[in-house]
Amino acid sequence: MNELTDELFNFFKKEIIFSISLILAIVSCFFVKPSLDYLNYINWETIILLFIIMLIVEILKNLSVFEILVRKLLKKVKNSRGLVLFLVFTCFFSSIFITNDVSLIIFVPFTLLALKKVDRLDLIIFTVSLETIAANVGCMVLPIGAPHNIVMYTVSHIPFLSFFMLLLPYIIVSVAFLAALSFFIPKENIALPAMPKIEIDRSHFLKRVFLGVDYFLLLTFIALFILIGNLENIPFFNELFKTWIVGNEVLWGVIASQFISNVPSAILLSGFSTNYEAIIIGINIGGLGTLIASMANLISYKILIREHDEFKMRYLIVFTVLNVILLAILLGTYVLIN
Repeated sequence: MNELTDELFNFFKKEIIFSISLILAIVSCFFVKPSLDYLNYINWETIILLFIIMLIVEILKNLSVFEILVRKLLKKVKNSRGLVLFLVFTCFFSSIFITNDVSLIIFVPFTLLALKKVDRLDLIIFTVSLETIAANVGCMVLPIGAPHNIVMYTVSHIPFLSFFMLLLPYIIVSVAFLAALSFFIPKENIALPAMPKIEIDRSHFLKRVFLGVDYFLLLTFIALFILIGNLENIPFFNELFKTWIVGNEVLWGVIASQFISNVPSAILLSGFSTNYEAIIIGINIGGLGTLIASMANLISYKILIREHDEFKMRYLIVFTVLNVILLAILLGTYVLIN
């Protein structure tokens, strides 16, 4: 019994967003009788698109495409500032195409290795903090850059170019913020040592690709769609959320993201408001802030403390301060634009 309890607790810790989403979806089923109508709650277009993107990313990851490219480019880096900027903007550009989560899963471990190789562990906290911000900003460029944007793209049917133009001011301000912070990095000569040769394992390739897909993320989306669908059919919650959300989408996008992350926030807000442009802005800048404002934030934190638990508190302080400053700047940008 104790072993089962421990396993359940460990699973909850590992898949906390899915676990909470599932529990809330099950609770909501007591208020709205389960039926085949539940299938209509789910945005299958989002689920299918996300699954296809994850499959493509897994194929490229298992072929070591990203690591091969980064290693070739790294040879051109000559100093510590250049190295950090390279690592940070690698996360920015890669998150445009492979999502912010996957970008950090691939490149944060690579960053830890690179900084260790050049004996610059003192730069780890600042670099990983900037990489996480960069990934959250880069994913704004295209609707396929993050799960929350995939949700909003399929729900709103806003064209690619319009989606990009909507978030462009916040991307420009954020990139300027990252560039300005680079001046705090010492510009000291470094010599990158030879990295171990990349070995591509082609055995059981398709099996590893399909096993690498984050099925719990897909199940999280399904649970959240059911939860929001049920809330829409409970008159009290329907009226309450519409009263709160309608007209205040950006504010609630930011606030909700700080506590439940921006993926559930996207599904929640789009269930009660059709002002999709405001929701898109709110949940994207809302991914900055607390550690749980975006799943990407948690990913880089877990990778870092697994390798360097001694950096835990210092990282949380630096990460939170930088995120809060940028979040405040982006909210100010929104106020100026509107």
